[in-house]
Amino acid sequence: MIVLLLASAFLAGFIDAIAGGGGLLTVPALLASGLPPHVALGTNKLAATFGSVTASYAFYKKKLFSPSFWRISLIATAIGAVFGTIMVSYLDAEVLNKLLPILIGFSALYALLNPVKPSSNTDLPVKCRGLTIKKISQGFTLGFYDGFAGPGTGAFWTVSNLILYKMNLLMSCGVARAMNFVSNICSLLAFIILGHVNFAIGLSMGALLMLGAYTGAHSAIRFGNNFIRPIFTLVVSVMAIKLAIDAWS
Repeated sequence: MIVLLLASAFLAGFIDAIAGGGGLLTVPALLASGLPPHVALGTNKLAATFGSVTASYAFYKKKLFSPSFWRISLIATAIGAVFGTIMVSYLDAEVLNKLLPILIGFSALYALLNPVKPSSNTDLPVKCRGLTIKKISQGFTLGFYDGFAGPGTGAFWTVSNLILYKMNLLMSCGVARAMNFVSNICSLLAFIILGHVNFAIGLSMGALLMLGAYTGAHSAIRFGNNFIRPIFTLVVSVMAIKLAIDAWS
C-alpha cells in the first residue's frame, strides 16, 4: 500500500503539473488505504500542496504567470477554497463517499467535452469590468470546488482559462498551477484546523509529488504546446472512462 501511495503521488505530480487531474490518482489511492473520506481529502491536500508550489514556481520563473495581474483571481480562489472546505466538513462520511465519484466524473467530462485549442497568443487579457467579473467568478467557483472535493481542479482551470481568456495553452497551465497552489494551501489550513490530515502519509506523498511536479513542469515548459496537448487529452479521456466504469460496473 505504501508503494502504491508513493507511486501514485509521483505520477500525480507529473500529470498535475502538465494537465491537472492528479487528484484522480491520489484520492482513490488514499481511500483504498483505509483512510476515512474527510481524512483522505485533507491528506491529499497536504501532499498536493507540495506538488503545486513546485510547479507554480517553475512556471513563475519562466514568466508564464503574473501574480499582480491575477491578484483578484488569487483572492477569490482563496476565499472559495476556505468556504468549500468548511462545507465538506459538515457532510456525513457516507454521503461524501457517494458524492465524490459524481463530482470527479463531472470534472473529467467537462474537461473532455471542451476542446483544447492551442493558441500562439502570449498576451495577457485586456483589463475591463467584464474581465474582473470573470476572474472573481472563476476563482471563487474553482476554489470552492477544490476545497470541497479537489480532483480535476487543475484540468478545470486550464480549460476555463482557454475558453475565458483565449490564452496560449502553456500560459493557461501556468495560471492553473498557481491558482491550484492557492486553493490547496487555503484548504489545507482549514483541514488542519478541523483535524482531518494524516501528516505522516501526506508528507511522504508530498515529497514524491514535488519530484513529479518538477519533472512535469520543466517538461511542459521545454517542449511547449505540442507536448502538453496530447497528454492533456489523454488524461481527461482516461478520467472519463475510468469514472464511467466505476459508476456503472
